[in-house]
Amino acid sequence: MLLELKKAAIEAITSILPLVIVILILQFTVLHAPPELLWNFLIGAAMAIVGVTLFLAGVRIGILPMGRDVGAELPQHESLLLIIVSAVIFGFVVTVTEPGVMVLSELFVQLGGDGGTVMVIVVAVGMAILFMAALVRIIFGFPIRYLLMAVYGIAVILALFAPPEYVALAFDSGSAAAGSFTVPMMLALGLGFVSVLARRSSLSDGFGLVGLACAGPIIGILCWGVFF
Repeated sequence: MLLELKKAAIEAITSILPLVIVILILQFTVLHAPPELLWNFLIGAAMAIVGVTLFLAGVRIGILPMGRDVGAELPQHESLLLIIVSAVIFGFVVTVTEPGVMVLSELFVQLGGDGGTVMVIVVAVGMAILFMAALVRIIFGFPIRYLLMAVYGIAVILALFAPPEYVALAFDSGSAAAGSFTVPMMLALGLGFVSVLARRSSLSDGFGLVGLACAGPIIGILCWGVFF
């Protein structure tokens, strides 16, 4: 565990420190922001390093192994209904707890949007349904390229009829939903799922889950804008 914490701390520092250096250079050359704001930034950067360190260590120690075990267990029951229900619940829960979705919801409300909670639910439901479709696709061996073309084609068609503000929100919601919590969980579950299906290619079927699932929030928000 200590080794994982050390690795995570090094990665967090090397990721955030360049940003801090750039901001400090701008502060003393161009910005000249108030000292209080600069100190708050430095404190926030230090807190971010600690948070990212703990998050990365937690993902490697607990989240990834558990996700792989859950994914490996589902196909062994040979129940398509169990896989569908589990995938929908799993996709919904991890998306609702995704920090990026929460931040997007808060900004949506601050900018005058109505229904921040509804937006989170729409995003989570869309993510859950498309994540379930991604797992079912692995079972039947349907080529992912055709499924990607279909779902993103639907998104483009809906974008032609949705209000402009919902089009922008929809595509941002897709990227926000693919955040630091949902991506490790979905990839770990998918790789564990594929590892049991020996007839499949782990490399080709283990990836693409997130790209397909991210179309769910986009389509969900666009449908919200078009029909509601």
